[in-house]
Amino acid sequence: MIHGKNIVWHDTNIKQEDREALLQQKSVVLWFTGLSGSGKSTIANAVEKRLAALGRLTYLLDGDNVRHGLNKDLGFGVSDRVENIRRIAEVCKLFLDAGIITLTAFISPLAADRENARQLMGDRFIEVFVDCSLKACESRDPKGLYKKARAGEIKDFTGIDSPYEKPVNPEIVIISDKQSIEDCVDDIINYLLAQGHFKDVTL
Repeated sequence: MIHGKNIVWHDTNIKQEDREALLQQKSVVLWFTGLSGSGKSTIANAVEKRLAALGRLTYLLDGDNVRHGLNKDLGFGVSDRVENIRRIAEVCKLFLDAGIITLTAFISPLAADRENARQLMGDRFIEVFVDCSLKACESRDPKGLYKKARAGEIKDFTGIDSPYEKPVNPEIVIISDKQSIEDCVDDIINYLLAQGHFKDVTL
């Protein structure tokens, strides 16, 4: 919903395709989704590092980092978590227009929220399902969140007392408790190459 009757979209002279031509890349959003502790941020960081080495302009949006600024007014109730993802999707759309390869690392547990993001970005949205068993995620527990959730100190924690809706048809599936980080990165980079997001690079 647009609040206000006098808001009109202003078209600019420089378009997305102009920025992409300048950067010699096709902008895209790599949307990493998976349980807490599945390795989303770790793998997204590794992918971004590889892309930077290949001379690609990128930006990584991490769930915790975004909540320090843009979304610091949001809590962790259902409606706030939906709004959190909605805002991120809108930011991603802006980065697409800027010609940037954008990576996100958010649990984004609800299929409807991810579908809304896909509808907003169309074929530039690439869902990367970081598949990892709950047992493996809980054994890692890098932030101690599972321990707190099991103790009842955190309510509505995804995977414990709040559901995670697995992607049905993601573009990329990586199994982080069975694949090495390097293999996960290779799978993602090879997908981008196959889809023509950039060319003339050496892995």
